[in-house]
Amino acid sequence: MRRLVAETRIHPAQLVLPMFVAEGLTEPRAISSMPGQVQHTLDTAAREVERGIAAGIGGVMLFGVPQHKDAVGSGATDPDGILNRATAFLAERFGDATVIQTDLCLDEFTDHGHCGVLADDGSVDNDATLERYADMAIAQAEAGSRILGLSGMMDGQVEHVRTALDATGHQQTAILAYSAKYATALYGPFREAVDSSLTGDRKTYQQDPGNRREGLREALLDIAEGADIVMVKPAGLYLDVLADVAAASDVPVWAYQVSGEYAMVEAAAANGWIDRDRLITESLTSIVRAGADTVLTYWAIEQAEWLQARGLSTQGMPDQGLHGASGARP
Repeated sequence: MRRLVAETRIHPAQLVLPMFVAEGLTEPRAISSMPGQVQHTLDTAAREVERGIAAGIGGVMLFGVPQHKDAVGSGATDPDGILNRATAFLAERFGDATVIQTDLCLDEFTDHGHCGVLADDGSVDNDATLERYADMAIAQAEAGSRILGLSGMMDGQVEHVRTALDATGHQQTAILAYSAKYATALYGPFREAVDSSLTGDRKTYQQDPGNRREGLREALLDIAEGADIVMVKPAGLYLDVLADVAAASDVPVWAYQVSGEYAMVEAAAANGWIDRDRLITESLTSIVRAGADTVLTYWAIEQAEWLQARGLSTQGMPDQGLHGASGARP
């Protein structure tokens, strides 16, 4: 009876795995604040993508971890930079079997750790940053990325990148806009994962956690600028914003279950305080229930393998295709 009346079901194709690929490694390096997650070499990244394909996940989102950084993030646009090199390596091997996606932001590549180019007074120069994003977009598209994840939260970034892509023959490269990205305390483990050199904070360009309406407004602005997909980040603490965006959007809506969400569950489970597997599934179900068509989660492969092993959705329905939240778009 519970299976029959279930309103929300998850399919492996709704899950995307964020992955970190680091320059100069000869073997994977563990991320201490994210147990079970690593910085990959190219070879281990390929093996993880193969595992994801076998589990049926929707794709992978790549983040690059360079050895050298500078003020303008030169490595982000270098065809031989770690992110573009990893993208080309994986897209050539797996581009027909899964969706290779890339993070488009400067924070991993700048020596100051901010998501953009700095002005003389130390603030982030929005318009100068847009020029860097355009160059990054072209480099990532040429490397083989199918979806560009614009995570920098610069005003006008979607329109600027869309114009640059179209002008260089990359009309088929999709834009995932991190539209409602909040200045949360949950990003700490991620900063270890990308060896961030950030000083200060990003409150001048990420959203105030107290602002709900602003999240929807930002998503609608990005849709108007040409976003193919919009994102709410983080997921678990912002389900109200996610539901608002899902109700109003006529493009797919994604959510990112971020590093801090992952770390808290793993830490509590390691202490025996919670049922880890049940909570992972429950957390993902809640995000889809709120309206997410797709979830970026570090548990993507694990959750998909559970579903595959049982031949069931999270609510017990045999795997018959993609089932989103009640009323959500397929």
